[in-house]
Amino acid sequence: MITIELRGIEPPGRHGVHPEERARTQEFVIDLEVDVEPDSDALSATTDYRELTHRARRVVDQRSFSLLETLAAEVAAEIRAIPGVNAVRVAVHKPAAARSLGVEDVAARAQLDR
Repeated sequence: MITIELRGIEPPGRHGVHPEERARTQEFVIDLEVDVEPDSDALSATTDYRELTHRARRVVDQRSFSLLETLAAEVAAEIRAIPGVNAVRVAVHKPAAARSLGVEDVAARAQLDR
């Protein structure tokens, strides 16, 4: 098993419980760990980093959720649906929420296995 790691994907989104959170675009940061089993040294034998990044961004940018937990679960489901992905671990960070609380980070994590 090989794990592909992508850190710091920064899509804009409109997620949150309060109307003002959904009224304007906010910053989110996504970290992915994707387990694959390539059977050769060809790109077609694995999952392209560009597709992983595009799909994660698309969920955050094109959909809207109240809970950060739901957003993380939906990103995980989108990545897990890619053929060849055996498992995925996702962390979705919401920097503005962390700053408003005076803490280092606010994030939700989701994991989907086979």
